[in-house]
Amino acid sequence: MRLLNLLNTKSRLVLLPILAYLITGCSGGGGQDPILGTPSVNSPPQVILTTPAKTDPIVDGVANNVSLTAKFNRNMSSSTLNNSSFTVSCIAGGAVTGVVSYDATKQLATFQQSASLPVSTTCTATITTVATDTNGYALASDYVWSFSTGTITSLAPTIVASNPLTGACVTQNVSVTFSKSMDSSTLIPANFYVDNTANGIMTGTVAYDSPSNTATVTVTNVPGIEVSTAYNVNLTTNVKDLTGLPLTSAYLRVFTTGNSFCVAATPVALGTISTYGAFGGDAGVTNSGVNTEINGDLGTTAACTLITGFHDSLFKYTETPLNIGGVTGSILCNAPAPGTAAKYATELIAASDAQTAFTQLAAMATDFTIAGELGAIPPLAPGVYASTTNSFIISQGNLTLDAGGNPDAVWVFKMPSTSLTVGTFKQVLLINGAQAKNVYWQVGSAATIGYGSFMVGTIIAYSGVTFSTAGQLNQTTLNGRAIGLHASVTMVNTTVTSP
Repeated sequence: MRLLNLLNTKSRLVLLPILAYLITGCSGGGGQDPILGTPSVNSPPQVILTTPAKTDPIVDGVANNVSLTAKFNRNMSSSTLNNSSFTVSCIAGGAVTGVVSYDATKQLATFQQSASLPVSTTCTATITTVATDTNGYALASDYVWSFSTGTITSLAPTIVASNPLTGACVTQNVSVTFSKSMDSSTLIPANFYVDNTANGIMTGTVAYDSPSNTATVTVTNVPGIEVSTAYNVNLTTNVKDLTGLPLTSAYLRVFTTGNSFCVAATPVALGTISTYGAFGGDAGVTNSGVNTEINGDLGTTAACTLITGFHDSLFKYTETPLNIGGVTGSILCNAPAPGTAAKYATELIAASDAQTAFTQLAAMATDFTIAGELGAIPPLAPGVYASTTNSFIISQGNLTLDAGGNPDAVWVFKMPSTSLTVGTFKQVLLINGAQAKNVYWQVGSAATIGYGSFMVGTIIAYSGVTFSTAGQLNQTTLNGRAIGLHASVTMVNTTVTSP
């Protein structure tokens, strides 16, 4: 231990996994030895989500007053996130001055520029290996992403999205999304409200979702928002960002509702499978790399020998210094030990619940039939979607799901007999109250998620689910569940969080 204390962070990064493996491996047992307590984190932290998003091609038309953020997969040391370790520069204008802050609750670092970014240019953000987690481990390499700016010239907050759109089905909620983080205390009914000629100002409540910078009005007076009626969305200049800057002018937008009320899909009852981050059917779950983390349970009806590269708080499953995957919940599988008959019985129930959910999703009536390519299309409203090609692909850009201010909005994507493919560095973005727990992917064959991508929703595939590519260090993220009914789930440096 004295020797380890003398080593620098980079040396510890290399030696600690090897020492841990040698120590726990001395008792034999084929890599499934009991361990004491919760395993320590002995791998580099990762950036798993950024604003603007890290995509290929890069995001274009970004608001010049946007706050840049980076979310990590674990808690970071705030003193290591500063103007030296988190920097921004633009082709036009050079280095950008700003203030860096860190929110430990959200594991989120924010760069707030001191002046507007240059218009119509490419900017690059960098987080260096100076950034260190609370265990003393630094990023394995600099994290870099780029984006192109639009033409907004004010540092003050602006509104970048507003819902519902004219002609949309009727909801009780009206929402706006801001370009930057807002002061929620200024988002009150006196400053953000809905009115029209017939009813005047309509009473309501205002809620603010800080991760998405979205404020939502829920109209409470009767009869509320009606069909085929014009309404005004109003925000005053008393609405301010976190630095105290107000909207530069009062905001007014008019929309006219459609002639029907919204009929949304209902969430699917997942049963016992709801606690799982990954489930490998009767074929197991495999991890490669040292940066895989499953926040939830992990299981299979197969033998425990078919779970490789993972550990929970009690056992390791064929884990090596190069293949380390932490599981915050329980790992459940069939004999041999640590598998038991009781664990196997639990997994049979989970498998049955997963199959039931898969069948229910497949049987849902289709609301919309669209082309198979989901990338770079307008934001999708809630509903049940089927593909004209029977498969769905996200390859040409990001997919955005817009809840229109309804946190209970549900999306179902059905592929009865074919596949789901997500390209590299692609993202599924949730706006206006959309939640990962209400997104479902029913996949008739296999699902493949490319490296560096950020995926959301519960994926239930008849075959298996594959994340990233062997040897890739770019972190791949799923805010949801990866469920294979009859084939394995395989991961390479993947973070999964069961919603």
